[in-house]
Amino acid sequence: MSDPTTQLSSRPNRRWLWIALAVAILAAVVVLLVETDDTANVTVKDAPAPAPTVTFLEVAPADTTATISAFAELRPRWDAEIRSAVAGRITVVHDTALAGERVAAGTPLFAIERTQYETAVAAAELSLEEAKLSLWRAQNAVLLARREFERTGTEPPNDLALRLPELHIAERTVASAEAQLEAAQRQLADTVVMAPFSGFITVRMVSLGQTVSAGEALVHLSDDRQYEMTVELGQAEWALLDHPVAGQRVVLKRRDGAPIGEARIRQGGGFLDPQTRQRRLFLDVINPTETILAGDFVQVAIEGRTIADTLTIPESALTRAGHVWIVDVEDMLMRLAPDILFRSGDKLTISAPEGSGPYRIAITPLASFLPGQRVTPQPAED
Repeated sequence: MSDPTTQLSSRPNRRWLWIALAVAILAAVVVLLVETDDTANVTVKDAPAPAPTVTFLEVAPADTTATISAFAELRPRWDAEIRSAVAGRITVVHDTALAGERVAAGTPLFAIERTQYETAVAAAELSLEEAKLSLWRAQNAVLLARREFERTGTEPPNDLALRLPELHIAERTVASAEAQLEAAQRQLADTVVMAPFSGFITVRMVSLGQTVSAGEALVHLSDDRQYEMTVELGQAEWALLDHPVAGQRVVLKRRDGAPIGEARIRQGGGFLDPQTRQRRLFLDVINPTETILAGDFVQVAIEGRTIADTLTIPESALTRAGHVWIVDVEDMLMRLAPDILFRSGDKLTISAPEGSGPYRIAITPLASFLPGQRVTPQPAED
């Protein structure tokens, strides 16, 4: 049996042995790390970041003629539902009355049964002849009465003695009979429905054999010779126009910018639109061609007055926040809140800032731009 005193004395010796072994292992790891450490020297330089490159366009202040652009709908001057002026059964539907047909003014479209209207004309002619006979008799009676008073050498006491009231009634009866005959003839003529103006038949509402009443719609006719437009302008755009505007010519363009014709300003500016509170210009298209179609939206380019000290810059130079960045003579950025006068295509014209110019306008501004930031300017390629 071992001595307990001997076991107690051996435990501290083992603890110190493990501690010495751990210290030796740690020292070996440290030596290994030191030997394998990358001893390459890294030199840290406190150099500033290079200034960003900014592409600019040099623009000098100049006098510019304002161009006001707006979109408007081409509308036919005459656009109406052609309605029947008389009642009756449709006996003829001409091919020109079919939807999609292009007709000239005066082209027959429908024929309505005319028997009752021919009868009315005959009755009106008879009434006119009877009225003329009554007038002849009244004239003859007046003539005989005048001669009788002349033979006796006396003065007629009044118009009644000369039969003048009967003459006046007979004259009015003839006038009434003539008007009734003219009305009957007009109704007879209205049994043939003709196009009142040239244009396209867009819709046909009735068919052969159908009985229509007076005022019933027959076809819808849209003018193909005369077009008009209405352009709405704000107060700022209105101020850019060269007044008076009536009689001025404007250029019409497609939405892609291709010119398609001209229009003349007929009138405008006399009142504000009650919904938009804008001024209106009324235009008539000059000599429309086949390329102009009713219902199309076209761009109207109106030449306005000449404005001094302006800059015309690319639209890309305007940021979303509505600013323009200028590179000054010290190659530092300067922010400008421009007064935009008008836009024309991909260009916009602004009032020139105070100074002599020319100005270097950043054409591709970045969201990271800051006022006073130094940049490396680079001129834009032509």
